[in-house]
Amino acid sequence: MTQGHAELAPAPHNRSDDAYVRTKGRELLGVFYSALRSLKLYPPENAVVQKSLADLTEIARELHKREGELEIRVSGEFVFLNSTRLRIDLDNYASFSRILSVFRNAGVGVVTVREKSSVRDWTVFLSLLQIAQKGELVERHLDLNERLQAAGVTIFELGPQSEFDDVEFRAQAKEAAKRVYAQSVSATKDVISSVRMGKSPKLSRIKRVVQGIVDQILNEDTSLIGLTTLRDYDEYTFTHSVNVCIFSVALGRKLGFGKRQLYDLGVAALMHDIGKARIPLDILGKPGSLTEEEWYTMQSHPWLGVLTLFGMRGHSDIPYRAMVVAFEHHIKTDLTGYPRHVRERTQGIYSRIVAVADGFDAATTRRSYQTTPLTPVDVLNEMRVNPRRGMDQVIVKAFISMVGHYPVGTFVVLDTFELAVVHAASPHPEAISRPTVRVVSDTVGNVLYPGHLVELSLKDSATGTYPRSIIKIEDPERYGIKVSDYFV
Repeated sequence: MTQGHAELAPAPHNRSDDAYVRTKGRELLGVFYSALRSLKLYPPENAVVQKSLADLTEIARELHKREGELEIRVSGEFVFLNSTRLRIDLDNYASFSRILSVFRNAGVGVVTVREKSSVRDWTVFLSLLQIAQKGELVERHLDLNERLQAAGVTIFELGPQSEFDDVEFRAQAKEAAKRVYAQSVSATKDVISSVRMGKSPKLSRIKRVVQGIVDQILNEDTSLIGLTTLRDYDEYTFTHSVNVCIFSVALGRKLGFGKRQLYDLGVAALMHDIGKARIPLDILGKPGSLTEEEWYTMQSHPWLGVLTLFGMRGHSDIPYRAMVVAFEHHIKTDLTGYPRHVRERTQGIYSRIVAVADGFDAATTRRSYQTTPLTPVDVLNEMRVNPRRGMDQVIVKAFISMVGHYPVGTFVVLDTFELAVVHAASPHPEAISRPTVRVVSDTVGNVLYPGHLVELSLKDSATGTYPRSIIKIEDPERYGIKVSDYFV
């Protein structure tokens, strides 16, 4: 008797394949975001809504079947699927940000899908998730659970946001940012010192630190941008280059640059002032006004920068845009500025980005000839309204949108008479003047360390009003407070 071929059962999947989970997880969040948006715009029976919900249901079922579980968890700025962290990049930045915002507003930290889901289940869940929740943040997930139960949807189990997870995430992000920043300053110092001594520096460290900055900006930019408040007078040449790199990469991400473009932009920004390594130190550090001859020498640093980059070992590995930026970053949009050029040219987008980042960091930093720097708010206003600055206004507007009306590190007084340091731009575009702040004193002026974070964009659920608002900007030195202490 001939035995027929038995149908082979699929091999058991004993452990989670991280690559698979990351790929399908990104797909899941993409359709999750699409379903959220379409439900916000159209009724549930709309064809667009039904398509996105059907896609979401299918991917959720596939993941649940293969993995045996389906859990979405948010922690800090990260999203996890079944304990696997999903990587954020420019393609999914909008969806990640929206999902994080919706989860936070609903007080939800974890969503566990316990069994096979249906289109109706997801329709009800996403609709309720987007409804403005009342009550204390820590209790909102309970209210949402009750609403789901009342609607007959029982497959979702919701958990609260974990304060420990958020604190742990911030601590890890801060440590990672500090490592990246310190390595970047060290590498920049080595390169500039080598050029001053007539040596050809190695570019391998520059490549590594720029990649580190790009990765950090894509994953969690707040901690790294916060470190730009480290205004080290003695290390200005090096920290300035790193700060310009950080601001430029963050701005490039805001403008939609891809990862490779961000890397090229980062190298260009970090090396934009390399020509100053060939300017005499007594001119660079002169506390008073420069003579005409000294100013002429200073104006040579852009083209000296191009020559320096061309003279480096392995210069073929340097993005050509870095040489363009070194030459153009002091040229204005009307093509005045310096160095002067004979032929007509169009200033490149990288140069315009670096010019904005360079101008902002330079004006907010104390230097030998600028003992009292401007406040970040005053600098932004100057960049926006003064045409003599010659900056691309589209880039300036994007920069303001990125850093907010009150940039990171701005020292403010709240209407509660508490003192605070701006920690991050508002996560809500419609509330750009209401950043996240770190409250650093009580109402009678007693200094607090490390203080506590407050989102000024969140309204009190009972009164519908903002519990705190910024009333003015102050000089932190007047209160004996060093802003950078709250970022390191």
